[in-house]
Amino acid sequence: MNTSQETMLLKTENVTACMLIIGNEVLSGRTQDKNLSFLSTCLGEIGVDMREARIIPDDPATIIDTLNACRARFDYVFTTGGIGPTHDDITADCVAEAFDVPLEYHPEAMARLTAHYEAMGAEFNEARQRMARIPRGGGLIDNPVSTAPGFVIENVYVMAGVPKIMQAMVENVLPTLKGGEQLASITVTAQVPEGQIADEMGALQGEYDDINLGLYPFYGPQGAGVSVVARSRDKPRLAEVEEKIRAYFVRIDAPLVERPAK
Repeated sequence: MNTSQETMLLKTENVTACMLIIGNEVLSGRTQDKNLSFLSTCLGEIGVDMREARIIPDDPATIIDTLNACRARFDYVFTTGGIGPTHDDITADCVAEAFDVPLEYHPEAMARLTAHYEAMGAEFNEARQRMARIPRGGGLIDNPVSTAPGFVIENVYVMAGVPKIMQAMVENVLPTLKGGEQLASITVTAQVPEGQIADEMGALQGEYDDINLGLYPFYGPQGAGVSVVARSRDKPRLAEVEEKIRAYFVRIDAPLVERPAK
């Protein structure tokens, strides 16, 4: 199997998350998302599994429908993008509509932004005031970088798209999340084409259906190779799988190697 075909859904129950990356600029390629890897890593460290990520346009119907579907399916939903001061920053409006609550100027958000712009000697105009609008019932997510807050409502966390700001918001959100047991993983890399080992690895996956096996091919100076990655929360079972993978590679005379740097 190739990387795109790897089964990513975990077979063990745990706390789950989904990320919605909102923005026409990401879909068009003008902006490259840098937030998914950061968030997935942070969540993994507290035992929250990122099960799905979607990139969606600045379209109200799409945002509302996607948000409602995901918040019903996952323990946590994290959105990035669309909470700035411009006319096309519509995420807050869509979240309010998804929850069927009014979008209101939050007193604390207004106070923070008023003080921020006064200190800058800048006008706190109507466009900037848009960043203080929060769906009724929502709480603020602190933004130590540029002041304008994100917000949380039920299991939905709405954050900025700018990586530096988003990452600062995540640092404030993480202590509030309920995590689970951290997922462990092992990697065994060998100089052998993935097609040569696919049947054996498929059989091993069937034998250990509680373990998630992924095959990651590469091409290096010595030709085709593959990294076999196993993931599980059952460390003894994971050790068994690693031993069998290594023994199989020895049996077929596939040398173990370091994966070449990209």
